[in-house]
Amino acid sequence: MEAVEFVRDLRGGITVVVGGQPQSYVDPSDPGHLAFEYVQHLAAVITATQPEAPARLAVTHIGGAGLTLARWLEHTRPGSPQVVHEPDATLTHRVRQELPLRRGHRIRVRAKGGREGLGDLRDASADVVVVDAFVGGRVPAELTTMECLREVARVLRPGGLLLLNTADEPGLRHTARVLAGVIGVFGRAVVPPRHITDHVALVAMHDVLKGRRFGNAVVAASAAPLDIEEIARQVARCAFPTAVRSGAELARLVAGARPLTDADGIPSPEAPDPAGWRVR
Repeated sequence: MEAVEFVRDLRGGITVVVGGQPQSYVDPSDPGHLAFEYVQHLAAVITATQPEAPARLAVTHIGGAGLTLARWLEHTRPGSPQVVHEPDATLTHRVRQELPLRRGHRIRVRAKGGREGLGDLRDASADVVVVDAFVGGRVPAELTTMECLREVARVLRPGGLLLLNTADEPGLRHTARVLAGVIGVFGRAVVPPRHITDHVALVAMHDVLKGRRFGNAVVAASAAPLDIEEIARQVARCAFPTAVRSGAELARLVAGARPLTDADGIPSPEAPDPAGWRVR
């Protein structure tokens, strides 16, 4: 079992550290404060694609840790029914002790892995599925395969949104394979790949997209076209320089990449020492 730490800063925020890896940042006094850049990206895409706030959203989370995004959703869309699949029951217990949820929330945490949890969900039961799970600092292989993505598509309502957070090295070769699978499931009507439209997008910081360092990248996908311009407007408000890739740019990144499957899936690359993340 990986060690869990709660590291407090001078502003009152708390970083949940699991096995030496920062997993979540929670500001108990302000659930709208999102410190990690990729969590800002997740929130920006939800805001852009689900604009009827504060209307409630049915959201399934694969990965829980400090429940940062679930707290933000409860803050911005009170009463939204949310299911979080977090297999580490001890971590969830510690988080609830150290960072209790506000009264009246509808966040249910189930001690299940992502694939098991998805299999238990009804067809067309979620508006949004968020895959944001790391084990030992890497996204587990089984959460990025074609088989898993088909389960996500089954669970999503028509026009529902997939958000998948991954991490990769310069070149984004692993991300390209993840995207190839996402396009195969959510953009299957778009053939050949060079004609990818706006059913799939990639959001990341500029230096990650330009191959200057290791970092997170958020994949967004839907069976319905995404509003790429609105996503770009929302991510432009983030505290970190961020860009959106879609269409022809995404097609160039994915060209030649094979989708991951349960037979040949691999976890995301291991992060280097934080001091060496900027490699070029």
